This record gives sequence, C-alpha cells and structure tokens, in this order.
Amino acid sequence: MMTKIGQSGSDLPTPARVNGEGPRVLRAGFIPLVDASVLIAAAEFGFARKEGVTLDLVKDVSWANVRDRLAFRQFEIAHMLSPMPVASMLGLGSNPSPTITPFSLGQGGNAITLSTRLFERMREIAGIAENATALENAEALAKVLEVMRKRGEPLPTLGMTYPFSSHNYEFRYWLAAGGIDPDRDVKLVVVPPPMTSDALAAGAIDGFCVGAPWNMVASERGVGRIVAAKQDIWPSAPEKVIGMRPDWAESRPETVSRLLVALDEAARWCDRPENHDALAEALASPRFIAAPVDIIRHVLAGQFSLDAKGNRRIIEDYFTFHRGFANYPRPSHALWLYSQMIRWGQAEFNERGLRAAASAYRPDLYRAALGTGPANADIGIEGERDGDRFMDGHVFDPSNIAAYIENFAVRSPLADNAERHEI
Repeated sequence: MMTKIGQSGSDLPTPARVNGEGPRVLRAGFIPLVDASVLIAAAEFGFARKEGVTLDLVKDVSWANVRDRLAFRQFEIAHMLSPMPVASMLGLGSNPSPTITPFSLGQGGNAITLSTRLFERMREIAGIAENATALENAEALAKVLEVMRKRGEPLPTLGMTYPFSSHNYEFRYWLAAGGIDPDRDVKLVVVPPPMTSDALAAGAIDGFCVGAPWNMVASERGVGRIVAAKQDIWPSAPEKVIGMRPDWAESRPETVSRLLVALDEAARWCDRPENHDALAEALASPRFIAAPVDIIRHVLAGQFSLDAKGNRRIIEDYFTFHRGFANYPRPSHALWLYSQMIRWGQAEFNERGLRAAASAYRPDLYRAALGTGPANADIGIEGERDGDRFMDGHVFDPSNIAAYIENFAVRSPLADNAERHEI
C-alpha cells in the first residue's frame, strides 16, 4: 500500500501488535530539509507500510525541539543531526538524554553561503576568481576580516543550525582552514534552517552553513553566494541520522529491524535519478519542506546556482542516500565528531568520553537488521582515500585523537587539555 502525498500516518489503520512489542505506529519528528528524504520517502511511498510500520511524520521548527520531544517520549524516532546522539551520550547540551543511531540518512547536503555584500568585499580585497575553491574562498575571507579588524568594524555574524551540528563543525573547519578563528574572528549564532535566507536578506547575519534547499533559495534570491559545499570539506561525512532512545530500541528489536529494512529500501529508491521528480514533488509539499519544486529538483541533481548572476556549479553526488554504505553508522565517524567537540572546547578528552561517543553509533543494530555492512568499517582511518579527503589534508586516526587535535593550528585553548590524557 502506498501512502498518498499529504496523508498523515495517523490517518491509516493502526498495525496489530507483534511479539508483544505493541503497535508499530512510530511518531517521527523531522526538520524541513532535503536530507529528510529517506524518512519522508519511507512514509510516503509505501516502504514502511510494506514492513508493517506506520510512520507518523511531524514537522518541527528546531533541533532543540526534536531533541526534547524524543527525550520526553513524544517521538519514538527522529531525524537528527549526526553529532546529536554523540553529544547526548556525552551528557552535553541543555537536556541530554541517551540517544543512539543505527542508521545514517546519507551523506552530503550542506553548503556555506555568504552575503553578496561580504563576497563582493572578498573579490575586491583578495581578488578571488568566480571559480575559486572552498579553501581559496576561506583564505579570501581571512583577508577581508583582517581589513575589518584594522578599521574597527564589527565582527561578521554567521549562522549555523545548532551547537552540536555538522554545520557548526564544518563551518568551523572551513573557517579554520583559511586561518580564521571561529571563536575570535567571527560571531557564530544559531538560526533555524528555514529562517537563514530571510535573515541574510535582512542583514541580521552575514553568512550561514545549512542544509538544502536553503542555500540555493538564498542564492536564487540574489542575497547570497555559495562558497563551499560539504563535499569540499569532508565528502564522506555523515549528515543526518535516525535517532532513538536506547531503552526503546532494546525493548522493540523487531520493530527496529523492520524500520531499518524500510529505510534501507527507501534510501536505495532515493538514490535513483529516475525517482527524483516524484521525490521532489513530495518534498515540496507544505507538509514537508514547502519550497519551490524546481529548486529541490536542482538540489537533488547537484545543480547549483551559486548566485543570481548565473554562475553555476555541478556537484556530483551532492546527496548520496544509499550507495557505498552511506547509511552505515560508523563509530569512526562518531569519534571524529567527538574530536571536533574537543577541538572547540565543548568536551574533554578522556576514556569515558571515548566509550560514550563510540556507543552513540550502533552498527550492531544495522547488521542485525540488514545482515551486511562494509568490511573493517567500525574503527577506521578517515580522510586517507580518494573521495574521503579533508579539505586541509589532515587524516583522522581514531586511535590517536590527542595528536590529531594538536596538529591543528586553530583550535580552542580548552582543547589543549586533551594533550594531558593518554588512552
């Protein structure tokens, strides 16, 4: 049975209880972003129903809301930022509650957009070309900031979606690679994704890092210029994940397995270009992203309008929903996110933290449901392979986090505490 566009899971018959686990109606929170595609497709195109699961999708306004509603049992599962389960298991944030993920919703989708005003200053002061690389753009911004400091101008305000987010760490990584200290040279603030384009247009912020489609919305409005994409910073980085409470997952193993089978099939479907028109139509609905369908089609194809002047860029595999085990929850990814929390002073480095961070990503649940997974993936070196390299050439070895952090010239002074721990 296929769920029709616009039909809530709560309008459908409740599945029967199975093996004492209770009815498989899962209330799922999400934020209106293209990287929720797999979850939305599982609900809207029948993949969940095929497995006896009804997904009741609930659109929310902020990641903090999603976190809290999962913790307070208003949601069974949630579309979450990839660092959120790691932060929760470390006890970080205003309302930490144990959260795990057995499934990544894919790779790609983020970009960094600066205001056209700021980008024009980069062109004037640094003389960057229209086809400048992400690193060249970061270095150009550093030159602009130096001029602004000398003139006594206020620091630029840059928006990201949540303190424990891929956007925060990718924005910081990009800035630091250009020689910019994100805690001293700019002001980082939290802006909900759907508000970023309007905030940029109003001059409330000077740039942002956010997921699709909001970067292209800003560029096509003529208020922003896209200067870097997630693929430029770390191509294989996880973006969003399915979060759930560990006690809930442990009490409903069959439901979790059926859910993961449904999500796996939905992810495979989302990867196929011939399905992108149907997916774009679904995502454009007011129930989901409520953005122009043409922009969503271009985003799914990796076809970017960098600005309103006609400058374009095509990013192959801007979204990878399934290929290359994109859904596998790699503990090495969780540990890289932990390293960035340490680098920017959000967490301390110790043995308890290592265990907690790694425990947030659950490849055992993935393999139990799908019977497969990439070889030697649970603890691996990141950034050493083609298509997996960091923009500044650093390589991440999870067995030597302290040395990895120490190799960065730009880091929080609090990160130096990491050097005093030996694991």
